[in-house]
Amino acid sequence: MSLRIGVTGASGFVGGAVARRAVADGHRVWTFSRRDAHVDGAEHRTWDLAAGPLADPPALDVVVHAGAAVSDWAATDVAWATNVEGTRAVRDTFPAARCVHVSSGSVYDPYTPTVRGKEDEAPVDRYLNAYGRTKAAGERVLAADARTPGRGPVVILRPHAVYGPGDTTLLPRIEAAVRGRRLVLVGDGTAPQSLTHVDNLVDAALAASTVDLPGGGALVVNVADAEPVVLGEVLVELLRRRGHDDVTLAGIPARAGWVLAACAEALSRWTRRTEPPRLTRYAVSHLAVERTYDLTVLREVLGVEPRATSLVGAEVW
Repeated sequence: MSLRIGVTGASGFVGGAVARRAVADGHRVWTFSRRDAHVDGAEHRTWDLAAGPLADPPALDVVVHAGAAVSDWAATDVAWATNVEGTRAVRDTFPAARCVHVSSGSVYDPYTPTVRGKEDEAPVDRYLNAYGRTKAAGERVLAADARTPGRGPVVILRPHAVYGPGDTTLLPRIEAAVRGRRLVLVGDGTAPQSLTHVDNLVDAALAASTVDLPGGGALVVNVADAEPVVLGEVLVELLRRRGHDDVTLAGIPARAGWVLAACAEALSRWTRRTEPPRLTRYAVSHLAVERTYDLTVLREVLGVEPRATSLVGAEVW
């Protein structure tokens, strides 16, 4: 069945991947972003989500909302304008369309490990940065809107640590942290992690576009690779693929890393730096403890059997 699908944030890593797959699958696709998305076969409209609803929008069956302010050091007003008000603008622009919203595993409690976390364990009331707070607030906006008569259904996807070929954020940031022959990592590198290959996220987004949905509000779905991995092993393999054959991990105890990150954040605020410090408590919260997710809803409701973690091609960016 061919659908009319819109993709926000289509100039980015995730949005671009969703748009390209939707075109390849035979759907009619519109891309939306502040910059040209360059997706062959799609119609592009320039749209800054923070500016409010889109004028004269096309009629859509589904909108995959992948646009977001993703920096872990974004100012609250900047993150709120895109991640909350921008999400509201997407919903108001396409009120009758099915909304597939790309949220984040960052909506889970950053102060405690996430151990096979289930969807109803988030959002919570405490976060370390504007990104987590505003992604949680965006989810709440959509959950409330989904209960409004006459509005289209809502599916909220929660990936964690999205990676894959073409990633320009997560994996390059890891490589940039290498010093000499060492990658300094908070913790000992053994914390289990659920990673999300971009292909698994695209599979989930397109399945969410067509699956029959239960009524009664938004459907929330964790999205990740088939099984958790040991973080340190994956990082070493990635660096090997990038040509760093002799890099070893150097661990910082988690408590010490947390204190160092807090000091670095305080110094950055005092000096009014716009760039994030090398180490943040947000980063520590994702590196030093377990972050794994229950995938029952992904498998049983969306019908997606996620593939195993694979770094093949992920070294290319």
